[in-house]
Amino acid sequence: MLPRTADPIAAIATAPGRGAVGIVRVSGRSVQAIVDAVCGRALRPREATYLPFRAADGSPIDQGLAIHFPAPHSYTGEDVLELQAHGGPVVLQLLLARCLEAGTALGLRVAEPGEFTQRAFLNDKIDLAQAEAIADLIDASTEAAARSAGRSLAGAFSREIHQLRDALIQLRMLVEATLDFPEEEIDFLQKADAQGQLDRLQATLAGVLQRARQGALLREGIKVVIAGQPNAGKSSLLNALAGAELAIVTPIPGTTRDVVSQTIQVEGVPLHVIDTAGLRDSDDPVEKIGIERAWEQIRGADAVLFLHDLTRSGDAADGAADARLLATLREHLPAAVPVLQLWNKADAAPAAAVPAEGLRLSAKLGDGLQALRQRLLEVAGWQAAPEGVYIARARHLQALRRVDGHLMEAAAHLAGGGQALDLLAEELRLAQNALSEITGEFTADDLLGVIFSKFCIGK
Repeated sequence: MLPRTADPIAAIATAPGRGAVGIVRVSGRSVQAIVDAVCGRALRPREATYLPFRAADGSPIDQGLAIHFPAPHSYTGEDVLELQAHGGPVVLQLLLARCLEAGTALGLRVAEPGEFTQRAFLNDKIDLAQAEAIADLIDASTEAAARSAGRSLAGAFSREIHQLRDALIQLRMLVEATLDFPEEEIDFLQKADAQGQLDRLQATLAGVLQRARQGALLREGIKVVIAGQPNAGKSSLLNALAGAELAIVTPIPGTTRDVVSQTIQVEGVPLHVIDTAGLRDSDDPVEKIGIERAWEQIRGADAVLFLHDLTRSGDAADGAADARLLATLREHLPAAVPVLQLWNKADAAPAAAVPAEGLRLSAKLGDGLQALRQRLLEVAGWQAAPEGVYIARARHLQALRRVDGHLMEAAAHLAGGGQALDLLAEELRLAQNALSEITGEFTADDLLGVIFSKFCIGK
């Protein structure tokens, strides 16, 4: 359900905790009554004014900056008041309570999560893709992700979607004209090069979809699980990739009994690397729990690094155990999830041979780690990041794939001649609706509720 959009709202807009500065934000039809009560004087539009913030009895709560953004020239498109005070939790709570008290007659209430940004969307200050980019910019875990989110917020992704939509509308007009005037001798579609327009649409869509995939990868990253027998060097590999001693490393088999994870970045792509307990039959109840947790992580992996121990490469029993584990891994994983076979401890067994499909490395010395990083980027589908990459979400990719499917159906109907023009028109309509879902021009209210509920309060 969407919150009540007619009520004025207020919230603390800065993160919980202590800081040099904290902000209380108010948005609504008119905030002048709150300005008068809290600030005690008129404020010049969009100009910071240093003054005391007054309690109901006139005593100062704090001193800071007040800025009034009259509608429609504000973040939400409504009148907005921002009060910048010292960033103590008690001070900010007192200031928020004073605003709510002063706005009682207006129906002022505490904002729901994401409600300020939702109002910016509903008041046409931003579209839905830009609104999501705000949250992605806040949550960005790498510099590349932050830059890509910034491009989406600036409208780069939305502009490409609008260009695709406009081209679709043009093609729909031609098809509808042919349906509306079937007696005309002029073949509208052939004269207007409908086939060429559709081909160009599909080519443009392919480029947008590719950039969106890269943006989604920057936002989400991939989950990489390290698996193998005990003492193959899994914890050492995690430490080497992370550049820190995160996991305990000992010569004792079964040292790792719980999941240890760390997010690293390679060329701006987040890799969520997870070290797991060694996979083997065990009677130790604690180790058995760790092994079960390892299998849980493996089942949810985007890629698995299976470690072999080069120092045991001549041991037939060890090789048979690795083979059995690999077979079980394949049973637990979807066919599309890659399993990279790594042959560790190359420093201790420099003469040991490695199969052609394997990657030789030494987690202890760091040899082969760069090749492993590049291989992980390859299996993730990452390409050298062009400046045009924008942040994207799973729902954007799903919508673009639906557009692609509808355009493929439309191409088939167009190739069939005039017998299927009504089906062609319907596929183009569905493609346009799928595009409009991305920017929010054709979106169900329940989807909006889900999207904005994931924002923080005050944003």
